[in-house]
Amino acid sequence: MVNVAVDVMGGDNAPVEPVKGAVNAISSGNDIKVYLVGKKDIIENELNKYSYDKDRVQVVDASEVIETGEPPVMAIRKKKDSSIVKGLNLVKEGVCDAFVSAGSSGAILVGGQVIVGRIKGVERPPLAPIFPTDNGISLLIDCGANVDARASHLVQFAKMGSIYMEHVLGVKNPKVGILNIGTEEEKGNMLVKEAYPLLKNCPDINFIGSVEAREIPKGSADVVVCEAFAGNVALKMYEGVGSTMIGALKETFTTSALTKLAYLLVKPALKKTLKRFDATEYGGAPLLGLKGLVVKTHGNATHKEISTSIIQCVTFKEQEINKKINETINMLDN
Repeated sequence: MVNVAVDVMGGDNAPVEPVKGAVNAISSGNDIKVYLVGKKDIIENELNKYSYDKDRVQVVDASEVIETGEPPVMAIRKKKDSSIVKGLNLVKEGVCDAFVSAGSSGAILVGGQVIVGRIKGVERPPLAPIFPTDNGISLLIDCGANVDARASHLVQFAKMGSIYMEHVLGVKNPKVGILNIGTEEEKGNMLVKEAYPLLKNCPDINFIGSVEAREIPKGSADVVVCEAFAGNVALKMYEGVGSTMIGALKETFTTSALTKLAYLLVKPALKKTLKRFDATEYGGAPLLGLKGLVVKTHGNATHKEISTSIIQCVTFKEQEINKKINETINMLDN
């Protein structure tokens, strides 16, 4: 049984979507027990809407909520009874294998390192979201945790990303590229120029060189390595273009009776194609390199994304990802 703590109070759609996502996850056929963390009366009111296996749901009362705009360090220190702090403590204490939240990114990043703690040898835990490409999926690492990364951090990101991609997502010998403004080895800022030769000479990854942003959707690399500022900009641009294109298609198909008829004809194939580029299909972003699994979903995550994130925790545990990261960082770096 994989035990997953779920932050019911975090995100734009709390508490409705986190509770619904948790109920869906335990009904998926996987051996999952969820610990719903938040205000007890609110959680129980939501649970009353569903029929579910009560042995696989436990409510953990948390009287406080960390809001998105609060300073993360101060919030973690002062709000000890918040859903984020209590959820992270469940992982630290070994009660839960993972914590899933759509709440404050800053609080989750700070709390993950301070409460759960880093694996020995890991310099900076990165956020690693999955995104769709022409070839299937790729991993972007880092997308928001370390805006002032060093070259040695990027090398560790590449190793951890490769482990996650291969053992959780099933991509053998994943191709690793560094996000750059050109494919030539001499291009890039100081960080990229310093990290490039380190990645090139790293025997533990399948490094293919630089990857331009326009090549990311084509799936040129299975793991795209970068510092968090560039990664976050790239990810949000990617998501923004996707939602804009979907909006444009909807507008096109509703302009006349003829286009509405055309839509009816292509609807099944179009829905199948658009599903591939739906971020909710791929779950949240794990904060890799911690002693326990912490997953950050989008702030506006629906039950579908939350459910997928919870189910992903099963594979993470079964494949002993933390053990593999620990061995890779501490055996191969020394």
